[in-house]
Amino acid sequence: MTAKSTTDKKQTKPLTTQTSTNISAKSSYHHGDLRPTLLQAASEMINAGGVEALSLRKLAEKVGVSRTATYHHFRNKHDLLCAVAAEGFLRWQAIEQAIFNDTERPINDRYRQFIFKYIDFAANNPAIYDLMFGHTLWKNDHSNQELRDIAYPVFQHQVEMTKAWQQAGILPKEENTLRLAQVTWGTMHGIARLLIDGIYADANSIEEMCECAVNVFLAKK
Repeated sequence: MTAKSTTDKKQTKPLTTQTSTNISAKSSYHHGDLRPTLLQAASEMINAGGVEALSLRKLAEKVGVSRTATYHHFRNKHDLLCAVAAEGFLRWQAIEQAIFNDTERPINDRYRQFIFKYIDFAANNPAIYDLMFGHTLWKNDHSNQELRDIAYPVFQHQVEMTKAWQQAGILPKEENTLRLAQVTWGTMHGIARLLIDGIYADANSIEEMCECAVNVFLAKK
């Protein structure tokens, strides 16, 4: 969530519109090329119409391959959804790692960016965010091992970031690191849900809540 993107009032849609990639119909793909192409197309379909809009048949039609070709990579729709969610976690991890490793930026500002970019990611990918953190894949242990192997380390990285920020003195050192990371994530997730669900569609409200979160969590000197 950039400063520019959060100053417009009456914002009711994601802060930026993700550009849909034109996927040319092809009769064949190199084996290593088809899976990422399928995941990209599936993500676009979910963002456009939700999980209900996706099926292996529709995905094959969109990409221009036979339905059998999709089954070489995903056993069923559930496997495909888990793979799309895992891809979402990898995208978010790349963003948070870039923020954490940006040593040219003051550390307090990096923490602020971490909060804002999380909400920005959710706002720009609402359907994917729902899939990553919603009941479709997590309730009653519906996630598969591939998804768990990616999702859990992403949160563990946030715990490690929290520990580093505590050691740097910008987060309260007396708090348990795991609990502090959990509460931080819970706060960000709550703000993201308010935005996605349209409860606070005004971007100014979301920006002020993010600023408040930053001020609450940063240790007072």
